[in-house]
Amino acid sequence: MFIKHRIYSFIISILLLAGFVQVQALDLPDFTELVEQHSKAVVNISTTHNGKFGRKSFHDFSGNGDKSEMLDELMRRFFDVPGGSLPPDGSLPPDKEDRDTSSLGSGFIISKDGYIVTNYHVIADADEIIVKLSDRRELLAKVIGSDKRSDVALLKVNAHDLPVLETGSSEKLKVGEWVVAIGSPFGFDHSVTAGIVSAKGRSLPSEDYIPFIQTDVAINPGNSGGPLFNLKGEVVGINSQIYSRTGGFMGVSFAIPIDVAKRVVEQLMSKGKVSRSWLGVYIQDVSRELALSFGLNAPTGALIVEVIKQGPAINVLRAGDIVLEFDGKKVRNSSELPVLVGSTPVDKPVSLKIKRNGQLKTLTLKLAELPSAEEFARNSAKKLEKPKKLEPILGMEVTELNETAKDSLEIDGGVLVKRVKGDPARKAGVKAGDVLRMLNGENITNYNQFQSLAMKLKPGKFYALLILRNGSSKFLPLKAEAKN
Repeated sequence: MFIKHRIYSFIISILLLAGFVQVQALDLPDFTELVEQHSKAVVNISTTHNGKFGRKSFHDFSGNGDKSEMLDELMRRFFDVPGGSLPPDGSLPPDKEDRDTSSLGSGFIISKDGYIVTNYHVIADADEIIVKLSDRRELLAKVIGSDKRSDVALLKVNAHDLPVLETGSSEKLKVGEWVVAIGSPFGFDHSVTAGIVSAKGRSLPSEDYIPFIQTDVAINPGNSGGPLFNLKGEVVGINSQIYSRTGGFMGVSFAIPIDVAKRVVEQLMSKGKVSRSWLGVYIQDVSRELALSFGLNAPTGALIVEVIKQGPAINVLRAGDIVLEFDGKKVRNSSELPVLVGSTPVDKPVSLKIKRNGQLKTLTLKLAELPSAEEFARNSAKKLEKPKKLEPILGMEVTELNETAKDSLEIDGGVLVKRVKGDPARKAGVKAGDVLRMLNGENITNYNQFQSLAMKLKPGKFYALLILRNGSSKFLPLKAEAKN
């Protein structure tokens, strides 16, 4: 009797568990209606490059690309400017003979009379753009405008009464929410994949202006430019990049927020180009050690490492300032500041809450329009002349900079690191060839003054050291040790 009772209990438990699993399964979303209603407004985009080599239609943000060109490096380092070229996207290797090539991407229709949104890198350098509609028609498209920095392009085809997608709000999108992608991975039209929002506001190294939506939706080459939907069928993003060590999907995908894309499209439609504001500064994150050296309770804000002479902040901000708020919005890390600045109208006066020399200050300045990339390419990396004087200080040998070297670097002072010899400099990340420009909030004017500053440091404390390396400024946390 006891055994029979145990058997009955076991069977009942199995049935209850099966019922629970079935109920849970019923709670999973059904994407069929969404796909049926909206896939017709998703298009396939192919391009031809006469005598040029085509580009695969998706950004592979793997950190393995060639970024050696001067302009790319300059753009990557500069505050309000993403990389001079887009992240590596699997471009075809050089060949001995020119030939026509094609690339595949995706896009979506935003108006009945034929306006289409896609990624800039899908149509970049194309001699011909062909849009294939869901009814199998293939139409030539013209570029109304494109914006390399946001990776958004606006196309137009000659057609009428086309199906249209409605846009939602990426700001209202929540982490953990279901999302759906429709596109043409590897040329397979109208492929559907689904997943959830993994994170919002992701910053990528060479994309300063875009607070990316991160998802685990399966995205592959050919999905670029295609829509990312919420469960209401609204477009909340444009699929743009993946993180991959293999070139294929690895569970991390990035989409341009539709709120950002809409602002870009509005400008492209009205004037064919995009205008952005800039501050004209180099910035970096505040580490725990730097927070201690600047008197902050926690690592927060955007640390100014250099102010560009021609920028709007030249008479307002200075190296060593930490921007804590921009126009009333908190700045938690350096990646948030470019997004806030870039989305603010040109010529608008804004307020900045900063920390300078341990004191909180509120400053105001008027934003200006971000110059073109060519203007940033004029001043590239400069060579230093042979040093003359060596002396070990703080675990490094430094020397004077002559006037020729200062002129070439466009700086008024500083000393050159000849060799790293001890732990203070080595642990801080100082390298031979660095130019030391500021220590503990004071500008370094020459060798003797730097030596005097170094002798005042208290052992065991962190001090902010501003360096110039390969044309880029950066603060390092230097921990002073006991003097011999």
